[in-house]
Amino acid sequence: MSTADAALPLAPEVPGAPPKILLIRAPYYAGVVDGMTSAANEILKSVAATVQTIDVAGAFELPQALRIALRGQQRFDGFIALGCVVRGETDHYEFICASAMDGLMQVALQFGICLGTALLTVDTLAQAEARSRETGANKGAEAAVACLKQIALARMLEAV
Repeated sequence: MSTADAALPLAPEVPGAPPKILLIRAPYYAGVVDGMTSAANEILKSVAATVQTIDVAGAFELPQALRIALRGQQRFDGFIALGCVVRGETDHYEFICASAMDGLMQVALQFGICLGTALLTVDTLAQAEARSRETGANKGAEAAVACLKQIALARMLEAV
């Protein structure tokens, strides 16, 4: 079976109440991010998660939005960040990819949150589309599974 024919991954078992998730999207490449969002939502639906979705201007704003969410009054069990950056003709790609991923990791580590990330950093739009299709290696689904696994771990270790 090829990766194009593979089914979406299965959601892990999450003990306790259904998780509350904030899904933060940078929909500059709307078709790609919509595909990842759809797959992530399928995974989250399978564990009866409550999902709130917000959009930001671009990948660079993903860690900023995550940090703003943590300052807010709403509480979430986990977070998912989705976006896509396609290499262009300038160094902009390098700076945005590194800054966005580093920013997400810094916030996740500083605040001990459960974060699944699917920020595609690709050379071509075709590569991004291949990673956001309904079937196959959908990175949105993988980010949702990663987030749920972290929530399950945090609950198991009573770290919530």
